[in-house]
Amino acid sequence: MLIEAETYRMGAHTTADDPTRYRSAEEVERWRQRDPIQRVRTYLETSCGVSREQFDEVETDADEWATTVRRDCLELPDPEPDAFFDHVYAEPHPLVEEERRGYAEYLELLHQGDAR
Repeated sequence: MLIEAETYRMGAHTTADDPTRYRSAEEVERWRQRDPIQRVRTYLETSCGVSREQFDEVETDADEWATTVRRDCLELPDPEPDAFFDHVYAEPHPLVEEERRGYAEYLELLHQGDAR
């Protein structure tokens, strides 16, 4: 089963983004009132008796897990330069292989430039 849920992005798109250039504080506040995560949290607190402490515990666990995942990802060895061509399709594909060869040629030219 797949559930697709679309909502408003509350934060900036990237660290270099300034959303105040293209949306007003009123727009953001209007969407903040409709935030589905906060609405579900409020429902669970009022209708199901979930306490703030339980939410705090879940958030702490999630923060610890996210810290572990980020650390573990940073500790992974660097992939080979052409690894992003791997596993694009289940079976080898001529276009992907052509692009892999072209990228290898490009990298070779870069290395030749470094050697000068």
